[in-house]
Amino acid sequence: MEDTLKDQGARARLVRELQQEGITDAAVLHAFATVPRHFFVPEFLRDHAYGGNALPIACGQTISQPFTVAYQSQLLEVRPKQKILEIGTGSGFQAAVLHAMGAHVYSVERQYDLYKEAEARFQRLRIRVAHKHGDGYLGWREFAPYDRILVTCAAPVVPEALLRQLKIGGALLVPLGEEEQRMTRIVRSGEDSFERSEYGSFQFVPMLRNKTSHVKK
Repeated sequence: MEDTLKDQGARARLVRELQQEGITDAAVLHAFATVPRHFFVPEFLRDHAYGGNALPIACGQTISQPFTVAYQSQLLEVRPKQKILEIGTGSGFQAAVLHAMGAHVYSVERQYDLYKEAEARFQRLRIRVAHKHGDGYLGWREFAPYDRILVTCAAPVVPEALLRQLKIGGALLVPLGEEEQRMTRIVRSGEDSFERSEYGSFQFVPMLRNKTSHVKK
């Protein structure tokens, strides 16, 4: 797949739209200007890659609408070289955005087909992401603690393992709820203390469990 002048123009237009919607983080906007989102959607949806909607991908999942990805990335307050754990790789687009922001990204995906497709995209685009097929509820203990943890699917409760893998002073962002979710930011202020704040309502696909795992470092 090519990155044409038309694609680049569509990205520039998307960045302007995100700015109008309230995205102000320069690193987020730069990532959206550089990461080719059309590489992360099915070929037959290429013409819709830079629109404002969520789009279907394999395994009954979706790639979130651009504003949602940008908003979550902005709420994370990412700094270069931070270690970020992502739960729910999906197409790989969110991980690519975080990588473009200068983070060291570790991503866990439950669906094996999605894991393999995202792995191929990362290799083709030379995006360095530590990538694992496994149960997101368990996080990725081997590389903890993390500066940031991002959950890109709806969790009914905050998984205890993720709280324990968060660095003191670090932040976890998760859409909490079932039919409708509240975007929830949790800061670990001490060994056993956490501060919580909410940032509006969203709808995500549910966070599911898986017992097996394959690791790519």
